Amino acid sequence: MSLAGLKLRMALLVAILFSIVYGIVVAVGYSLGIANFWFYLFISLVMLFIQYMVGPKLIEWSMRIRYVNEPEYPQLYAIVGDLAVKAKIPMPKIGIADVAVPNAFAFGRWKSDGRVCVTRGIMSLLSEDELRAVLGHEISHLKNRDVLTITLLSVIPIVLYRIAISTLYYGGNRRREGGSNAAYIGMAAMLFYFITNLLVLYASRIREYFADRGAVGLGCAPKNLASALYKLVYGSARMDKESLREVEGLKAFFANDPSRALNEIKELRQVDLDKSGTIDASELAALSKKQLKVGFAERLLEIMSTHPNMLKRIKQLSTYKIGT
Repeated sequence: MSLAGLKLRMALLVAILFSIVYGIVVAVGYSLGIANFWFYLFISLVMLFIQYMVGPKLIEWSMRIRYVNEPEYPQLYAIVGDLAVKAKIPMPKIGIADVAVPNAFAFGRWKSDGRVCVTRGIMSLLSEDELRAVLGHEISHLKNRDVLTITLLSVIPIVLYRIAISTLYYGGNRRREGGSNAAYIGMAAMLFYFITNLLVLYASRIREYFADRGAVGLGCAPKNLASALYKLVYGSARMDKESLREVEGLKAFFANDPSRALNEIKELRQVDLDKSGTIDASELAALSKKQLKVGFAERLLEIMSTHPNMLKRIKQLSTYKIGT
């Protein structure tokens, strides 16, 4: 999938999402009066704005993040600083999350408020080049304003849900002219609520592909990112259920989805041909010529996930070259 292809998919997705909302707005306006829609939109935007503003503090608290300085972690600081310069963004704050699950994540309200964090579990798992590749992925999320993009798109299913609940109540409980029309609109809004939720998840998966490509564009070798992702899957698969449950609510921020690790590690055996626990350049090149074998269950799980199927994602990495 080329960069142009990724951009086209994202543009079409946004167009579809807003077309759905426009259709529901017209229907609501015709049946109930447009003022109701603007009320739902206003409330949803206010709630999302509050969530967006307080979100970083909630993440810090949930992940037990401690921000560190350069003397404490000089290597980590040097890597993030170099990547930030290449990405042309302000130097983000660097944090260590007291979490066993190996991973990294980025968040913040805007570019100047960027934070890049690694978990306790990742520090001894990856090589320096692999860690750089994962951090390049996270820096790309900040550069692309992905948190803001997904937050704004998330307004759409929230608005549709509120319209559905209100109009279904209106149609079912107020027996007057227009009530049945309201019920039909409510059922349509509920249906499109589920559809747009899936589309927002799809948008999140596209942003992951963008961040992978961004890491390569920042000079990180595809094999290093592929190997790092493989190790993160392997590390997550070894975690106990309690450790995974601890990060369940924030896994959308991670470089991979830890809850899918057990299934993904089985599929990734197709890539690690020498069973070394890493993915080298020759294995990545071999994957680029291979027909993928992704099971039905994994395809279904991917539809409901914020992250792409890992085997498909690493195959995509095999098509990239450093600096592109």
